[in-house]
Amino acid sequence: MAGNFYASAQDVRLDGPVLIARLRNENGDWEDAHIDLNRHIGNEDGRFVWHGENWFASAVDVEFRFEGADNVPVLRALLRNRGGQLVPADINLGERLINVDGHFDFQFVSCTNLDILRPNY
Repeated sequence: MAGNFYASAQDVRLDGPVLIARLRNENGDWEDAHIDLNRHIGNEDGRFVWHGENWFASAVDVEFRFEGADNVPVLRALLRNRGGQLVPADINLGERLINVDGHFDFQFVSCTNLDILRPNY
């Protein structure tokens, strides 16, 4: 089973920078899973960025919840920008995190935005 993790997850929560959940595997069983988001998300001038690192070191008021009609998994925090101010930031974790047989995996290409596949002419 691969795809957006939240379609096959339960008990999803954040513990510091670590996302924890029970993910369904290919047999339909639930597996305990976790992923350290510090290894995949960074802070660039007060914005969350994929392929970064250590966002948690510059974050306060960190929140994780499912939002909207599609229950999109959103990470929100106040992140410090280059000027030292705290600014609101958010990132859709469903863009890059997937469930592979009951384990979290990071996908280097967005699951939700495939603009790179369309030629720009």
